[in-house]
Amino acid sequence: MDALKSKVADLLEQGSELLDTYYRLTVVNATEKVAKASSVSVVAMAAAIFGLIVIFFGGIGLAWWIGESMDNMKAGFFIVGGIFLLLLAALLLFRKSLLVPLIRNQIIQAIYDKSDQKPR
Repeated sequence: MDALKSKVADLLEQGSELLDTYYRLTVVNATEKVAKASSVSVVAMAAAIFGLIVIFFGGIGLAWWIGESMDNMKAGFFIVGGIFLLLLAALLLFRKSLLVPLIRNQIIQAIYDKSDQKPR
């Protein structure tokens, strides 16, 4: 009878250790995913900010160059403003048919690519 009690106690202890290990593994996996998502977000935001700065100064430079070549600075800036307005209109026009599905598919692909990887 004592042997059975000790085996049951050992089994309960091992089960408790197994649950604790699964809990810790879940915490580590969640922490890893949050850390990866945070780092990707920070890098994406920094890239977006630098990209906007490049577009801003490139637009000013292009407007200046067009304005000098036309001997009318105002016209150069209005032409570049019109180009940016056309780009914005195209972006808004095609966002539902092209951009949203493209971004959605890339996110889904990234999720399934990560889940298909086997642990080492």
